[in-house]
Amino acid sequence: MPPAHPFDFDAVNSDGDKLKEECGIFGAVGVTDAANFVALGLHALQHRGQEAGGIVTHDPEHGFNSARRFGYVRDNFTSQRLMETLPGPIGIGHVRYSTAGSKGAAIRDVQPFFGEFSMGGAAIAHNGNITNADALRRELVERGSIFQSSSDSECIIHLMARSLQRNIPERMEDALRRVEGAFSIVAMTRTKLIGVRDPLGVRPLVLGKVGDGWCLASETCALDIIGADYVREIEPGEMVVITADEGVQSHHPFRPQPSKFCIFEHVYFSRPDSIIGGQSVYETRRQIGVELARENPVEADLVCPVPDSGTPAAIGFAHESGIPYGMGIIRNQYMGRTFIEPTEHIRNMGVRLKLNVNRALIKGKRVILVDDSVVRGTTSRKIKEMILDAGAAEVHFRIASPPTAWPCFYGVDTPQREKLLAATMTEEEMRTHLGVDSLKFISLDGLYRAVGEAKGRKADCPQYCDACFSGEYPVEPADMIKKGFVMKAAE
Repeated sequence: MPPAHPFDFDAVNSDGDKLKEECGIFGAVGVTDAANFVALGLHALQHRGQEAGGIVTHDPEHGFNSARRFGYVRDNFTSQRLMETLPGPIGIGHVRYSTAGSKGAAIRDVQPFFGEFSMGGAAIAHNGNITNADALRRELVERGSIFQSSSDSECIIHLMARSLQRNIPERMEDALRRVEGAFSIVAMTRTKLIGVRDPLGVRPLVLGKVGDGWCLASETCALDIIGADYVREIEPGEMVVITADEGVQSHHPFRPQPSKFCIFEHVYFSRPDSIIGGQSVYETRRQIGVELARENPVEADLVCPVPDSGTPAAIGFAHESGIPYGMGIIRNQYMGRTFIEPTEHIRNMGVRLKLNVNRALIKGKRVILVDDSVVRGTTSRKIKEMILDAGAAEVHFRIASPPTAWPCFYGVDTPQREKLLAATMTEEEMRTHLGVDSLKFISLDGLYRAVGEAKGRKADCPQYCDACFSGEYPVEPADMIKKGFVMKAAE
C-alpha cells in the first residue's frame, strides 16, 4: 500500500535503503517530575526510533503510570495534560522502530513493558534483539505464560515472573542469563533504576548525574539536553542498581567476554555530538573520511556529502585529498504535511522531496559523493541521477563503511540478505548497477584504524561486532538459523 500522503514518510529511507537502529532508552531517578527529564532524553534519542515512544513513572501517592503513543516525542510528550498523568521522581522511556515484533506495529508492542510481581511492579525498556526469543517464547507459553505483545523484549518480563529469586534486580539477572543476543536495558521498580548491558556490550548505555539524581541513556547527547554530567559508560556485562538515597551500586553477574561493541554506531547510528568510548563520534567519522581518501584517491573538482550522515566523512575526505568541499546537495529540513494532493507523480518524486541539488555548484564538475553506506542502492541511484541532471561531468561514490553484505540480528532493521546489494554483486558490478564513474568503500582495516585501532582489525578476535560487513556473528542467531538462515562458511 502507498503511504496516505507523500509527505508522511521519510522520502530517503522509505525503501529500506538505510539501516535503522531500532530503539533508544532513557531513565532517571531522584529528580522532580522524572517524566519531563525522560521526555527530553527521548527527544535527543529520536534518531534511534521514530515509530513510537513510551514512558513509565512511579509516584508514592499514585503508584505506577504509563503512556505509550505512536509518532514523535515532540508530538506526544509535550502535552501538559499528558505529562501530568506521569508524576513521580523515577521514570524510564523508550523510542522504537520495529525490528523484532510486528512491522507497522500495534500499541501493545510499544515499550516500556510493565509487570506486577509478588514483591511489587517493575517496568523494562530494551534496546537490542534476543536471538533465541522464539525458543524462549515457545517454552514460556507451554508453561502457561500469556503474552500481550509480539516483541522479543516481553520474554524478559515473563522470565522474571517465573524466577524464584528474592527481589527484582536478582530476578532480572536470573532472566537475562537465559537470554542470547544483544541487550542494553533500563528498568525500574518503585525506588530503583536499573541498567544492564549484555556481556559483549553490543548496544550502548551510559550513566549520567543530574543534580542530586541519576540517569541512564543510550547516548551522551541525551545527557546534554537535560544538563546532566556524563559519568561513564555502563561496562559490557555490568548491572547497575541506582537509588536516590544510596546512589549507584554495580556488579557483574555474567561471565566476562571480549567486548563486541557495534562498529556501525560509529559509522551511522549514533548522533555526531555523542561520545563513544571516550571518542567524539564526529571526529571518528571525519577520520573515516581521511582513511577513505588515503585508500581510494580520485581526481575530481568537488567533495560533496550526502546529507546528513555523510557530512563528517566528506569533510575528512576533502581535507586529506585537498579537493574542495562543497554542499552540492541541500537537505529540506521541513518534511511536514502540505496542501499538495498525493498524486502518483508527487509520490514518485521520492528523494527530491528531501534532497535538492545545488546546480550552480555542481554544473560541469567532477563530483565525489561521500555517503555512510550502500544497502539496497536505490537511493544512491536516485541521487546519482539528480547530480547528472544538474550537469555534473563525472560522479564518483566514496562510501564511509565497508560493503554491507550481511543482515544484523542484534537490534538493527536490515533487509534480508538477498536484498543487500553487496551480498549479490562484486564492487565493479555495484558500480555498473549504480551507473557511476567509480565506486569505492573503506576497507574493514581502514574503518578499524579510524575508530582508534592503529593496527586495524584483529582477524582472530575482532575488537567490534562487524557482522554486517564480515558475516562473523559473535552470537549465533539461533532463531534465524532454524528459519533457514545460512551462516558464512568458516575460512
